[in-house]
Amino acid sequence: MDSAFVIKTGGVCAAKGFRASAVSCGIKDPSSSKLDLALIWSNTPAITAAVFTQNRVKAAPVQLSANYLRADDPQAIIVNSGNANACTGPVGMEHARQMADVTAKALGIRRRQVLVASTGIIGVPLPIERILPRIKELPQLQGKKDCRQAAEAIMTSDTVAKSAVVEVEIGGKKVRLGAIAKGAGMINPNMATMLCFITTDACISKTELQRATREATDLSFNRITIDGDMSTNDTVVVMANCRAENRKITARGPGSRQFRDALTALMLKMAKKMVADGERVTKLVEVRVNGAASQRDAELVARAVANSSLVKCSWNGNDPNWGRIIHAVGYSGAKIKPELVDIYLDGLCATKHGIANQNGTSFKELEKVVTKRKFTVGIELNQGRAEYHIYTSDLSPEYVDFNRREYAVPQS
Repeated sequence: MDSAFVIKTGGVCAAKGFRASAVSCGIKDPSSSKLDLALIWSNTPAITAAVFTQNRVKAAPVQLSANYLRADDPQAIIVNSGNANACTGPVGMEHARQMADVTAKALGIRRRQVLVASTGIIGVPLPIERILPRIKELPQLQGKKDCRQAAEAIMTSDTVAKSAVVEVEIGGKKVRLGAIAKGAGMINPNMATMLCFITTDACISKTELQRATREATDLSFNRITIDGDMSTNDTVVVMANCRAENRKITARGPGSRQFRDALTALMLKMAKKMVADGERVTKLVEVRVNGAASQRDAELVARAVANSSLVKCSWNGNDPNWGRIIHAVGYSGAKIKPELVDIYLDGLCATKHGIANQNGTSFKELEKVVTKRKFTVGIELNQGRAEYHIYTSDLSPEYVDFNRREYAVPQS
């Protein structure tokens, strides 16, 4: 990637012309003061690209936002936590429309210029009567503190708010990209229970922004997994309002590669934050497959290992069990030759030609690697040049305990 960009702290207010705010509605618990409703908006309409969940069961706000994107250039995003507004039938769609409508009236824009996002419990109607009155207050709030609070308001099981900024020079102009995101649970390749909202003051064509967003998503959010589940609400939105006054970026034109690299770096930063803050996980692990006969084979192997419950349990127990890794390689569906497979933990050889490394690394050395908070599993298939990498986590008893009860739907 181009080294001209710089990653900084900050969020969606770093780009010129964008503001954000947050309030508490008591969406999940009326007695709670937790921030759970956020607004992100631009002073002017913004060229916008988005990627949504590939789950065939899509939440009402996902369906609504995808429809609005086809008709207009958005100017705002209204997002709530505590309730996914998914599998709620016609009333769920009506609630999503009401959120867009009230937001639009508060900002003086058209309803179709407002995107809607939700995250939280599935199958429970939104307490819309608590949400709509608070939306009207959001445009009056602004400032750095409110931008930080917007990141907090979209959290569900996250333990920390997630935000970052990338700054890059394009055509002599300083361009900023700012992001906030939430993740934690049901994280799987092709996105899952994750929201990410990115603002940029870059001047860029809609076609190029869409292509850059898809490319960056594929190299970041589509390469993370925690538990193999895929959500109903995944949403990545990138809004560009042209306030940086750079020459418009077009496909393969000046600044195109710089912008794509900066956007990818920002998304990858947020993706890693999500995995590291997975629901009660203790390890961030990069699985890197090299030497595959095809890209598909490399991806099959990487995902099989990254999603293996047995492998992930081993990592949680600080056990460098390469046998579980190679057995996942074997059932991945990829074309492999066991006698050619080498496995490395942070560069230390655990397996050579499909069997224990007879001449090198001791168990204690390998054990020391997997006790670390972050490490890399390298898998050399030695059958070609294709490669693929993915980020994953361990699987802890606390994860199981948390998910036994945290998202239980209240019984009436």
